[in-house]
Amino acid sequence: MQWTLVIPLKPLARAKSRLSDTAHDGMRPGLALAFAQDTVAAALACPVVKDVAVVTDDALAGRELAALGARIVADEPSGGLNAALAHGASAVRAERPECAVAALNADLPALRPLELSRVLDAATEFPRAFLADAAAIGTTLLAATPGRELLPAFGPDSRTRHRASGAVELLLDAVDSVRQDVDTGDDLRAALALGVGARTAAVAARLLIPGQ
Repeated sequence: MQWTLVIPLKPLARAKSRLSDTAHDGMRPGLALAFAQDTVAAALACPVVKDVAVVTDDALAGRELAALGARIVADEPSGGLNAALAHGASAVRAERPECAVAALNADLPALRPLELSRVLDAATEFPRAFLADAAAIGTTLLAATPGRELLPAFGPDSRTRHRASGAVELLLDAVDSVRQDVDTGDDLRAALALGVGARTAAVAARLLIPGQ
């Protein structure tokens, strides 16, 4: 099964506020963009990913991610994360009604294509499925097979919310790069330990990060 990934990205100026202990205001937009670039590049290199749609209204991010090969979908609802994901999935399925769709976080800078492939292959067994984040509280990927609605419920404690919605949790080992999203300085250090993409590495090299 080939998948279309929908990746939401808020305006860079408002992104990654919880990284304030690690990166100052002037650096966080660049970090957020680097995270998204490395996420999209790895996703497009995944053998079971047909294409990637990024839902964003940020002009710079749109240009940079389109240059990597992503389709850019305007965040017309401007109603938050779940509205953006539902809109992106709808836009994708307006052209290919029977495609398999998965929502993927934009802050997975250590993402490895083959690990993503393992997760998506496992998701083909269920109408809807999700992968919990490294903290085992949130969600980094939510998948819907052909003919099934995505029904995103991201936000606080989304692992519980997605499970309650009927999505099956994927209990997989050795997919750490798909679980490791980055919201805090500790998250960034964990991603760097896994090995991040070139763009994140370049920006992170300008930060003074203890232990790195």
